Order: sequence, then C-alpha cells, then structure tokens
Amino acid sequence: QVDRFLHQLRLSDDVLQDVAARFQAEMLKGLARDTNPTAAVKMLPSFVRSLPDGSEKGEFLAVDLGGSQLRAHQVKVFDDGKQSSQLESKFYPTPKEVTQGSGAELFDYIADCLSDFMETRNLKQKKLPLGFTFSFPCKQTKLDEGVLLEWTKHFRVRGVQGTDVVSSLHRALQKHQANVDVLALVNDTVGTMMTCGYDDQRCEVGLIIGTGTNACYMEEMRHISLVEGDEGRMCINTEWGAFGDDGALDDLRTEFDRELDLGSLNPGKQLFEKMISSLYLGELVRLILLKMTKEGLLFNGKVSAALLTKGKIEMKHVSAMEKYKEGLSNTREILTELQLFPSEEDCVAVQHVCTIVSFRSANLCAAALAAILTRLRDNKKLLRMRTTVGIDGGLYKTHPKYAKRLHKVVRRLVPTCDVRFLLSQSGSGRGAAVVTAVALRLAAQRRRLDATLAPFLLPPSILQEVRDSMRAELEYGLKRETQTQATVKMLPTYVCGMPDGTEKGKFLALDLGGTNFRVLLVKIKSGRRRSVQMYNKIFAIPLEIMQGTGEELFDHIVQCIAEFLEYMGIKGARLPLGFTFSFPCRQTSIDKGTLVGWTKGFKATDCEGEDVVDMLREAIRRRNEFDLDIVAVVNDTVGTMMTCGYEDPNCEIGLIAGTGTNVCYMEDMKNIEIVEGNEGKMCINTEWGAFGDNGCMDHIRTKYDREVDEGSLNPGKQRYEKMTSGMYLGEIVREILIDLTKQGLLFRGHISESLRKRGIFETKFLSQIESDRLALLQVRRVLQQLGLDSTCEDSIIVKEVCAAVSTRAARLCGAGLAAVVEKKRQNRGVEHLQITVGVDGTLYKLHPHFSRILQETVKELAPQCDVTFMLSEDGSGKGAALITAVAKRLHNVGQK
Repeated sequence: QVDRFLHQLRLSDDVLQDVAARFQAEMLKGLARDTNPTAAVKMLPSFVRSLPDGSEKGEFLAVDLGGSQLRAHQVKVFDDGKQSSQLESKFYPTPKEVTQGSGAELFDYIADCLSDFMETRNLKQKKLPLGFTFSFPCKQTKLDEGVLLEWTKHFRVRGVQGTDVVSSLHRALQKHQANVDVLALVNDTVGTMMTCGYDDQRCEVGLIIGTGTNACYMEEMRHISLVEGDEGRMCINTEWGAFGDDGALDDLRTEFDRELDLGSLNPGKQLFEKMISSLYLGELVRLILLKMTKEGLLFNGKVSAALLTKGKIEMKHVSAMEKYKEGLSNTREILTELQLFPSEEDCVAVQHVCTIVSFRSANLCAAALAAILTRLRDNKKLLRMRTTVGIDGGLYKTHPKYAKRLHKVVRRLVPTCDVRFLLSQSGSGRGAAVVTAVALRLAAQRRRLDATLAPFLLPPSILQEVRDSMRAELEYGLKRETQTQATVKMLPTYVCGMPDGTEKGKFLALDLGGTNFRVLLVKIKSGRRRSVQMYNKIFAIPLEIMQGTGEELFDHIVQCIAEFLEYMGIKGARLPLGFTFSFPCRQTSIDKGTLVGWTKGFKATDCEGEDVVDMLREAIRRRNEFDLDIVAVVNDTVGTMMTCGYEDPNCEIGLIAGTGTNVCYMEDMKNIEIVEGNEGKMCINTEWGAFGDNGCMDHIRTKYDREVDEGSLNPGKQRYEKMTSGMYLGEIVREILIDLTKQGLLFRGHISESLRKRGIFETKFLSQIESDRLALLQVRRVLQQLGLDSTCEDSIIVKEVCAAVSTRAARLCGAGLAAVVEKKRQNRGVEHLQITVGVDGTLYKLHPHFSRILQETVKELAPQCDVTFMLSEDGSGKGAALITAVAKRLHNVGQK
C-alpha cells in the first residue's frame, strides 16, 4: 500500500541519469557569463584556487555560522611532514532573535562569541588571521569579500542581503576591539573539501548533507567566464540547493513537496534542498503520514493534534525509526508520543515511508554528485578517474543507512569513477583555517615567484636602452677603426643585389646549420610562369662529427652530396652551388668565407680561421668523383631575406629566430668602411648573437643566464643569442625551475634526477606549455614526459616561468630589430619607412606568442617604421639557390 501511495518518490537509475544530465546543463548555465543571471544553480566562484599541499603552517581562528549553532575555533597547522593540526572549539547557540533579527544584532553576536572564545583561550593579545565560514550563497569578487545573495535554511536576518558580510563582521570586531584579520570567507562545502584535501590530496569535491545541502568542486578556470583569467583551477560553490527553482524538476516533485514548499519560509526557492536536507525530510514524512491517515491507511484513520502540527516530526525521529535493530520499537515510541496509538502494521508502514523519503534524498544527491564527478573526469579528459569526495553534515553522519545508499548509487551512476568518500573532521572550522593557511602560502609564494621573475619583465626604458646599444654596435661594426673591437661584427656577405624575377636555371644548395644537413636541387623558372621547384634530402650529422675534426666534417658533407647526386641521377652535371653555412664567417668575396667561430653546439677542430669554401673544395677533390661550381657561401639569414625578396621587392631585412638568432640587411656601400667602394648596396650579416659579449648587457642578465652561459660550449660568447634563441631558452627555464624547487615553490621541494639533467627541458616544450589550447592537465602531461611529477599549481608556475623567459626573448629580439629598421629609415632619409622583414626559425614559427610579442615590440620602439613580417619559405635552401642565381646574373652583366 505504501509503495503504491508513494510510487512517485521511487526513482529508477534511468530517471537519476536524467536528473544528472539536467544538473550538468544547469552547471553550464551557471558558469557562463551570459546565462548566469537567470541560472537557478549559481555556480559561485569561491576564489579558493589551490588545495593544501602540506606545507601550510600557522595559528588561525575560525568562525562557523550556518546551522543551529555558531562555532568558534582555534586551529594550529603544523608543517612537520605529517600534515597534522590541532583544533580547539567552543559552541554557541543561535537563538531565533539572532537568526531572524537585524544584521547589526547578528554580527554583534558573532563578535561577542568570538571575543568570549579568545578570552577563554588567552588569545586577546595575539593578532591572528581568521577564516569566516558562512554557509549561505554569497557572490564573491575576492577571497575576503562576499555579498549575500539570499538567506537559506531557517535564517531570515534583515538588512544583510546584498551587502558584504566580511565588512559587516570586520566592523563588529572593531567595535569589540578584537585584534583579528578576516582573510577568507568560506562556504561550508569549501571548508569541508579543504579539510579533507589536507588529509587526502585527491580530494577535489566537498559535499554537505545536513540541515541544508550543497556541493563544491575544483573547476578549470578556462570554463569560468565569471572570473578573469584562464590559468589553473578555482573551487566553485554550486549552491545546488536551488536546482529546480526554474521548474527543471517540476515533473519529479510530488504533492507533498509542493505542500511543504508553500508552508516554508521561502516558497519557490531551494526546491532541490527541500527534497534532500534534514531541515525538511521530517516535515515531508509528517505530510505523507497525515494524508495516509486521512485516507484511512494508517491509525484507523484517526488524526492526532500532534500529527496536524508543523515540525512535530524531525529528522532525528526519521533516523531513529530507520535504525537496523531498534527501529521498529523507536517507531512505536515516537508515534505514541504523537498520540497516534499505532498497530504493528502501522509501525512497519511508517518505517517504510521514512525509508522511501530518505532513499529518495540519497538518490537525488547521488545524481547531482554524479554530474559533478562526470564533469571533473571530462575536464581531465580521462576514461577512468580516481578522486575523493570530502563530506559532512548531520544527515550523512547520523542516518543509519544514508551513507551506504549514497555510495552505492554514485558508483552505479558513474562506474568510470573510483570514488573515495572521506568524512570531514570539523570541516567548516578546520577548513576555514586551512583555506586561510593556503591563501597565506599562495601569497608568500606569489611574492617569491614575482621576485624571481621580476628581472625578466623588461620595462620600456630597458628595451629602449637595448635598442640604442644595438644601434651603436651596428655602427661600430661598420667602421674600420672600431670593427675589430665591436661585438656585432657586421660581416659583409658580398651579396650586392636582390632577385629581379629574371633568374633561371638549375642550382644545387647545401644547408648546414644544425644537427641535420640538407642537399637540394633547385629549379628556377623566369617569365610569366616563374616558379621555384625544390628537391631535397636530409642527412644527420652525428655528434662525433659535429665535435670531431674539420676534415671529418667536410668529408661527411661530401659523402651526403654524393648520395644526393646519385639519388637524383645528376652525378655528372657541373651545377652552380650555393652553400648555406649558418655560422659567422668573414668574407672577402661571395665565394670565400673564413669561419670566425663555431656556434650552436658545433666544435669541429681546425676550422676556425679557415675558408670553409676551400675546405669543401678540398673534400670534393679528396673524393675525386665529381666537381661542383661553388658560387656563393651564404648565411641562413641572407637566404631568408633573398627568399622573401623574391616575392616582395620591399624585403631588405632577414631575421632568424630559431635554434640560433641573427639578422641581416641591405646596407648602403658608402656606410661600409670595411669594404672598398661607395656605389650600391651590400647585404650585411650582423651576427648579432654576440651582442653583449663586451658586458653592455650584464645589468639585465640574470643569475640564470650566467649559469646557462657557464655550462655552455662557448662561455662568455653569444650572450644575446643565449637570451633570445631556442637553443638556450629551455635551459634557462630549467635553471629557474631548479631554483624555485629549492625554495619549495615547485614539485614539493623535490629536485628530480631528470630536472638535474642539462638539456632535458627543450625549447619545444615551452611552445607546447604556452599554447593557449593546452589545458593545465596537458601541461602536467608534458611535465610527466620530462619525469616531473607536478600538481595543478606546479603547472601554473611552470607555465608562468616559460612565459616570462620567452616573452623576454621576444622583446629583446624586437628591440634589436627596432635598431636595424631605424637604421634603414635613417639610411633612406625618410620620416616614415615601409619595409618588409623576411623571417624564419622554429621559435618564430612555432611558439604561440613569440612572433606577436616581437612585432609589438618593434612597433613600440620604432614607431616611424611600418614593418611587414613575411614568413620565409625555406630560406636556407631556396635562398641559397637564389643568391647563386643573382650572383650568376650580376657576374654575366659585369662581363658584358
């Protein structure tokens, strides 16, 4: 009979899955800026951004307001490696005149209670931080500020709604001369999660099932459009008690739910809470028993005055009636107190009603929790997830069957989540203290992190200084009397013309500049259908060759050329060849280049001071299989400029921002004192990587730059390159991460073996980590590839470190380039310059922000120059062939 009467309260798993789906949809509405104002589930940001990591310590006060009692706590948190804490508490009643009086009376009462507690604990002389647990929906804009949206449960205090409760408490404490700083406003669910998170770092959900019900969880910042920023996570207080206030649960609400709601203090509000929490379940049971009795199904149809009285059945009675052994006798006793004189069958039926009502509560709670767990798993992109739910509340703790039922249904609804339910110990009080401790830890960490990264945040005045210093170095390098002392060598390339579209023919190109060596066949067509076709083969250069003898290196190069000629079937052809040699060379003609010094990890002996073209010719002669017409030795920057110049005649600058960094540009011959002649232009390979080798950049170099330099193959050289190029940025990041780990800011203070390995943090990882599309979870996976076990907070710091290092590199590079474009403007004698820069290099091409920051810096530091950046299409190969073709064309013109 009871089952037939209450069939609407029995919910199948299909219905519960549907409830979970509805709640997920409500969560999305609450998180989105556009739909939040009309969303029933408000998804309030808590500004709690981190779970405890075990390093928290200190002494704190906490006040907890939200139920039938006000609680004051003294909490000591110890950084002893055991994550231990001590809690001393005192409980104060919350009489009706306080919970339904004025705001001033409420906050005076809280201040009174706290002052009394401090007096009894001899804390009056100490200035302690306080966490305020306030278990009502508040809109927070920061951790220590919260505007009450509305009262829930049995609270109806006048003049508080729409005001900042922290300010009200602060004023009341000042009036009582209490020496306290209110540092955190905490919802009880958040306090519960943080308390359990202190004991179990997997805990990322807090759940309250007591007088009221609510849940919180750690959401990805990128999904919270109500708050600025998209890095990291923040705890969201769902305020799920209001789920259904917009009608989303109307088909599941029974006549008893509607009657209970009409008789409540807040009709039409907190409808989900009214189906779940202990404040309402006793009344729900009373309304059901009353109707059953009136219909003659119970107590021979005789209704007592007590059964007609609102609030006569409370949750404590429901729990007592459902107890395993004494439940039936408890039921008889409770019904007798209500003057109902039940039969045995009446007692069994009433007990069954209680079970159905409390089971529905557990089922609905499980459905909403399943939605949260599913969202957490989806955010992490996991097929299966392990997590912990911190839980508190009298209904969960004291009801004999509730917890078991909840656990069972959650596991059935989300079988892909391995859920541990952890009961909170004094969650709201201890949790508020833990939130405060975490906030203080994060503030201290932020100060230390800011101090570490401050030298990387170059102000405009420093960038202007770099631009001006670079400009001076460009001039020194061009003048005969200062060129030998200049760090920026300004090497003439003897490339004296740009492509004009008449170039044609077949050319070979060699490209040496990194760990791979390329041989290319380039076919250039002129006229209307002008085009460039390329065929190439890539060969590895082993480390033992890179750092062996010069003879071994050039023999290896010739071996690669022979294989390519064989592969292409052109071994007998004597084709013009351009040799892209991406290392600083002093040239006396276009086909002669004396190596000034190796860079980028090369250390082959007997090469520095030698003509690399002669070394290549010697190696070809030693092999004695073929001959080549070596027309030009080319730097990769020059090749980049020529490739882009083929498409855009306005391109007169080439920039490489990759493994190394360099720039070249077309200079007026009259300004180049180190070369004979005053007519026309010549491309100058600046070799700006050595800028600063004379100490002019020392004041902006950090200790991490010095550590990277000292550990490099060429200490004291290429200092600008070591601050701006892809070969070194990852190593700078690694040195910073080691330092931050030593400070205890990362990886729980543990420096892993992988982090100790030089070169482990390649620059490609910076590009991956800084990608806007990469969630922090994926950043953690990148760090795991490197053997670094990181938390979400670690990932945020690592991402910030990478951004600081790469931003500085881009801005320094932009300052140097601003000097070059300003020099071009001065050369032309114009007020406003329009020019194109041909660019190549993996750092520029692949890093998500480098190119934008570099361009913005150039615009900022050279405002009279309108600079177009054009990506090079294989400058090292195509460019070398074009230079060779231009050189041939100019040579033929000279002969004529």
